[in-house]
Order: sequence, then C-alpha cells, then structure tokens
Amino acid sequence: MAPRKKKEETNEVKITEITAEAVEKEAEKKNDDSEEKSEKKVKKEVKKLSETELKRVMTDTKETLVPLTDYIACSVHLGTKVITPDMRRFVYKRRADGLAVLNTNLIDDKIREAVKFMIQFSPEDIFIACKREAAWPAVERFAEATGIRKFTKKYPAGIITNLQLETFFEAKMALICDPWVDKNALNDANKVGVPVLAICDTNNYTAGVTTMIPANNKSRKSVGIILFILAREYLKAMGKADHAKKLKIEDFAGKIETAAEVEEFKRERHNKKYEAQAESVDVAEKVAEGV
Repeated sequence: MAPRKKKEETNEVKITEITAEAVEKEAEKKNDDSEEKSEKKVKKEVKKLSETELKRVMTDTKETLVPLTDYIACSVHLGTKVITPDMRRFVYKRRADGLAVLNTNLIDDKIREAVKFMIQFSPEDIFIACKREAAWPAVERFAEATGIRKFTKKYPAGIITNLQLETFFEAKMALICDPWVDKNALNDANKVGVPVLAICDTNNYTAGVTTMIPANNKSRKSVGIILFILAREYLKAMGKADHAKKLKIEDFAGKIETAAEVEEFKRERHNKKYEAQAESVDVAEKVAEGV
C-alpha cells in the first residue's frame, strides 16, 4: 500500500504544479493583453491629439481679422463637393451633404499672408481680375477704395503682355478671384513672370499661383468679406488708416445676417413650406370629396 500511496502523493504534487503553472501563464497572458490594450489606447490618444493640433478645430478662440461669426455668415468656409490634391490640406471636414468645409483659422492665416504679400506693391502696379458676376460689386468697391486697376466681365487678353496695345500697362502683381474662371489673366501673368495672389476654392488647382487664400470664391458675400479685409489691411499698411476706418463690410459683401436672423429666416421658410403642404392636402381632400 505504501508504494501506491506514494505514487498518489506524487501525482497530486504534479497536478498542483501544473495547475499553478497554468494559473501563472493565464495571469501573464492577462497582463500582456492589458498592457497591449493600454499601449494601443495611448497610441490612439496620441494620434487624436496630433490630428487636433494639426487641424486646429474651427471653434478655436484665437483672434481673427474679423469675428469668426462674420466668416461663417458669409460662408467663407464652405467649399464644393470636389477637393483637389492642392486644396486637401485646408479642408477641415465634409458636411452630411458632401460639401467640403474649410478651416476658418487657416483662411484667416492665409489672408494675413496675402496682406504681407500685397504691401510689397504700389496700387498702380497691381490689377484685380474677376469674371464671376456675383463678385463684381465687391471688386468695384475694392478698386475704388484702394486705387487698384480692375477688370470685371472680360479680361482684355494681352493687356500686360502685348506692348503694341494702346491699353498696355506694366503690372507687377495680379489678384484673381478664381484660377479657373480667370485663367486668361493667370496665364498672362505667368507669361511675364508677374506674381499672382488668388482666392482658391476646394475645386481649384493652384499651378501658377504665388500666394493663395483658401476660401469660397463662388458667392458675393464670401469674396466680398475677403476683399474688404484685404482693402482695409492694405490701406492701413500704406499709412491710410483713416480711409481704412471708413470702409464698411456691407459695401463689399452686402448685409451680413446675424445668427438670430438666420434662424428666423429658416423658421419662416419652414412655416411657409408647412403651410403650403397643408394647403395641398386640403385641396386634395376637397377634390376627393367632390367639392
């Protein structure tokens, strides 16, 4: 009986050792899994912080050239559904309807760069070209305020490249409102080596553009507020602060609606739509009843 009892005791010791080893391995595995999850979590958090730092969310409280609400009210930040590789770095996100949303802080930064670029040139050496009709009132006011030569409707081809033209003049800088629509002015500027400042939307390519402002270049309000800021800051830099103070944003961009006015407009539009639908239902019911 003694050998059998000894054998059973030996088996019990082995089982205990195996169980202990299994428990230890399971504990190590849990620790490893926990550490791996923790490491992944840290990496994810670092990635989030990095993206936030790089993109600087639109609600950033830094001081801008005009109130952030004015930028939003003028839809400066609304791009198109098309995003070119040149413009991708300025896009903050896409809306539910597919429209690209530009980072307003980056827009503000680029406008500041544009002003520094512009003040290197005298008004008589600059011209602005804008073929898009919606922005003509803003361009007119910009030219009037700064003394910069303007070309709306159609840009006269060769005016800065053909010495034989009576209207020829020597330009040193070009300001264009859309690299695609105003491509003739852009091409002429590139031919004679004139630097170009352009307002570029998300669907624009920036080839041939020296300095650019990423913004909505399709609406009067958006182009208007940008030209208002450029005119104001340019005049200040040229020592004409008094003239700059007299400029009004409404003259460039039209009436700027407040957030409350926008909400009221949406509410009225919704009510009118609801009333129209109710009226249609009422007519349909009367027809059905044979009235």
